[in-house]
Amino acid sequence: MKKKYLIQKNPFVVPTTDGKLIEEHFGNATDKNSNISIAHMVAPSGWSEPFQTPEFEEYTYIIKGKKQFIVDGETIILEAGQSIKIEKGVRVQYSNPFENECEYIAICLPAFSIDLVKREE
Repeated sequence: MKKKYLIQKNPFVVPTTDGKLIEEHFGNATDKNSNISIAHMVAPSGWSEPFQTPEFEEYTYIIKGKKQFIVDGETIILEAGQSIKIEKGVRVQYSNPFENECEYIAICLPAFSIDLVKREE
């Protein structure tokens, strides 16, 4: 009989070169689920990504620290306990220009894929 649940004990740790920790618990890299990805992340102080226009919705919940979002030219700063939903097809940049690291959960619908993120050079 097939189990009706899956406990994730070994998330996929995405290799990065920018000091950011990405642990995908569910998604393309872990359970081949292309519908949703759920990841625990820790962005170090000074971290940033290039602008992107993803083909997925992204929900972010801040656990600790602060994170900066530039969404269609508007700068938004979230702190622990706050969350945001960014619609697919919206130009966004994520960063942590603050003194302390930022820990957060990111959920993407459909699942994060490098082919769907559309990062700028």
